[in-house]
Amino acid sequence: MKLATIRLDGTTRAVRIDDDKAVDLGESDLVAFLSRPDWRALAGAANGERYGLDAVDYAPVVLAPEKVVCVGLNYRNHILEMGRELPQYPTLFSKYARALVGAYDDVVLPASSAQMDWEAELAVVIGAEIRHADAEQARAGIAGYTVLNDVTARDWQYRTPQWHQGKTFEATTPIGPWLVTADDPAVRGEGRALSCEVDGDTVQKADTGDLVFDPATLVAYLSEIITLVPGDVIATGTPGGVGHARKPARYLQDGSVLVTRIDGLGECRNTCRRETR
Repeated sequence: MKLATIRLDGTTRAVRIDDDKAVDLGESDLVAFLSRPDWRALAGAANGERYGLDAVDYAPVVLAPEKVVCVGLNYRNHILEMGRELPQYPTLFSKYARALVGAYDDVVLPASSAQMDWEAELAVVIGAEIRHADAEQARAGIAGYTVLNDVTARDWQYRTPQWHQGKTFEATTPIGPWLVTADDPAVRGEGRALSCEVDGDTVQKADTGDLVFDPATLVAYLSEIITLVPGDVIATGTPGGVGHARKPARYLQDGSVLVTRIDGLGECRNTCRRETR
């Protein structure tokens, strides 16, 4: 089952995406909808207003999550090829909700950065309140999965040992277009093919089964630190192939077309536009 947040007549609506239509779920966005304890049953039974898919305008799949937690250094093969040891614990940082844009919105390249880089990622969306979870409870608390690109200002990220300032520039992080629920056959199995294209060139290619810390492990770990709530997002990390590591380095430019794709989950397709002040 696919769930999304769409823009409609100056507002937003939470919807179920069917083959030929979007069905209204009776809430303004998915954060509000996922906060209902019986959201799974409600989503499957929804029979609200219909919208044609040809006119759907996808907002960020979760508009204003309480938390967006990101994970670094989490693809096994990439870590080993760099000659590093596998981490014992996840590397964590965060974003603010204003960093998020829809799956087909423009990505803003800030005027203050000349080194905007791509990072294709699998994102987890939380569907229940979770605290001190074991692996089984963590899996049960996952609403589903979506596509995200952690577009990063490298020249700001590496100003200090803390990465946060390079990771949360406004309107830089596409997410969506929809959430595929965790019980959907499309997301069963060990891993999904993930890729990133820039102007038609495939720059990243990996399998999410190569994650060092899988989604349930990350959810359980984070739940020891803080209560996770419906709509929270966990970006699980990116594989090798980022522009900053290339020789010579390559960065996103005004007009670059960025495509982030995960098998079974869909794709984000965004045009990059340089910020004007």
